Amino acid sequence: MSDNSSLSQPAGFQFEEVPVAAEKKWRETLRLFCRNYTAVFGLMVVILFILTGIFGPVLLPADPFEMVAPPLTAPGEYRLLGSDYLGRDVLIGIVHGTRPTLIIALTATLVTVLIGITIGALAGFYGGMIDNVLMRITEFFQVLPPLVFSMVIVAVFSTDLIVVVLAIAVTTWTTEARLTRAEFLKIREREYVLSARAIGARNLRIITRVILPNAMPPLVIAITLRIGITIIYEAALSFLGLTDPDVMTWGKMIGLSRDFFFDAWWTVTFPGLAILLVVLCIALIGDGLNDAFNPKLRGR
Repeated sequence: MSDNSSLSQPAGFQFEEVPVAAEKKWRETLRLFCRNYTAVFGLMVVILFILTGIFGPVLLPADPFEMVAPPLTAPGEYRLLGSDYLGRDVLIGIVHGTRPTLIIALTATLVTVLIGITIGALAGFYGGMIDNVLMRITEFFQVLPPLVFSMVIVAVFSTDLIVVVLAIAVTTWTTEARLTRAEFLKIREREYVLSARAIGARNLRIITRVILPNAMPPLVIAITLRIGITIIYEAALSFLGLTDPDVMTWGKMIGLSRDFFFDAWWTVTFPGLAILLVVLCIALIGDGLNDAFNPKLRGR
């Protein structure tokens, strides 16, 4: 009886230390991130876009498909950013296109991350046959061109937003899966994981409460950059007319006006700048997180 208690106490003590160490690490990471002014600037701009998507349609309650000015009106004459070939306000289109663009990007990223982390965690934790099967499936999807594959899925099934989200997620989860697997393979033999096993923790608890929190730093960086990549994918599908025709997005604005670029540069330039700015700022956030999670910058 005494032998069992002497063995379980140190193991339990080590197991309980993991959340405290992880919390301290996240506070330190946040402090270093806030000291990176370019990353903070990128975060502020992204927050501004999010607020535009939430409150913009309320402040500008107009139909982005409505013809409100003479066709191909230059910026500043009747409308701040001009009008397109049908007389639709470019500014209203950008404001109203912010919400669906970000919703599709964030939702597709969430589904992508769920698929990737689940497959990577199972492969890295269990190993053996499970790892071999899941990695062969991952390699199959990895060799397929993601944009072309997503275009085929949308063209075959539907241009509904749910189908677009699933098409992007199904074709882009392999990076997160391989990264998660690598982190699990590295962490699963650490002392605190063995301590959790010793006190009888279930596999699901070890995966979700012990290994995954310690594997999150590189995953957070990958997830952040994935949002920017997903925005580009959504813009490409919208540009090709493979999204809901009743929903205005930045990519759709560029696609509808691409034939008039040389006569009305503003119809393509301003939506393109919106895509460029939000993707660039997300990349700045990713770089800031990468620097904040770098142990060398913490003097270790």
